[in-house]
Amino acid sequence: MPELNGILSRLGGNNWKGLIITIFTISAAISRPFSGKLSDYIGRKNVMYVGLILCVFVNLLYPFTHSVFLFLVVRFIHGFTVGFTPTGATALITDILPVDKRGVGMGIWGTFISLGIGLGQVLGTPIATVLGVNALFYLSLALNIASLILLQFSIETLESPKQMQFHFLKIKKQDVFEPSVLPSAFVMFLTSACSGCVFVLTPDISGYLGINNKGWFFFFYIAITILVRLFTGRLSDTIGRVKSLIIGVSLLLISMILLVNASNIVTYTISSLVFGLATGINSPSLFAWTADLSHPERKGVGAGTMFIALELGIMFGSICTLFTYKNTYISASHSFFIGIITSFIALIYLLVSNYTSTKRIS
Repeated sequence: MPELNGILSRLGGNNWKGLIITIFTISAAISRPFSGKLSDYIGRKNVMYVGLILCVFVNLLYPFTHSVFLFLVVRFIHGFTVGFTPTGATALITDILPVDKRGVGMGIWGTFISLGIGLGQVLGTPIATVLGVNALFYLSLALNIASLILLQFSIETLESPKQMQFHFLKIKKQDVFEPSVLPSAFVMFLTSACSGCVFVLTPDISGYLGINNKGWFFFFYIAITILVRLFTGRLSDTIGRVKSLIIGVSLLLISMILLVNASNIVTYTISSLVFGLATGINSPSLFAWTADLSHPERKGVGAGTMFIALELGIMFGSICTLFTYKNTYISASHSFFIGIITSFIALIYLLVSNYTSTKRIS
């Protein structure tokens, strides 16, 4: 990720950096209804296999993309991989976890996601500098093959998975969204918009501030996220999902305000730490809340709905940067006003939800 902006610029797409995330998330969102439905029919593992095999194919294509158009086409195909693998994995984990330990379990699940993303973000620039950009894709290919091997040892949790049939691919309205999880999906959309801005802008902001490693923001963000999840996994199990999210979203709002004013490396680093703290609280809480709300026989669709909201939020944030970011530091920092607005709306929604639920109980 930290090197994709530079790759696109070298191909002549300097003004299309926002599409790196947008194109990716569009295809991921398109694939979610299919992956969610299929994980409830043919099994969690089979859906994960589809995503991993596609990812192997994509990493073989990247080194041969020598135009902006081809690069964006490969990014579009790449999006389908994350549309399948995490959906199947989340449904599988939801099957395994007892209700009273979902917050802890999702915290562990999220920790490993963050660890993988963090290591990739931090190592991306050094690997590209020493071994060349194509080495990033070949190493990613090797990791995908390792994932395929490890998946062999996972146990399928769907009882009596069916053989794949063509009519399973016919998507109806009820296959796209699980209505019961819409509250968590709405918050996921609003908070993910902040991530969309962060993914697009922070590699360039690091450069504007004179930081050589474009993954600087992600290093501190992921480090604190992993550390926080070791202690906050039980938070939503203890005080409730909504109250936990009120804390996390408040911190997210603060991080966006700091990013707007990050004119030096100290403020920039503090903003990444606060962003990581917010993510460490929000992510397991949202995963657990979605699992709580999901219909027992539609966990795959429920997970798919949550990931659709994630993709749409990231896509919204990244698309907004196409109109606000003009390849200058000032325009980059001001683009985070988008995150301030969406996180503020999420916070108001959660406060109202908490008030109404408390009043209902009393």
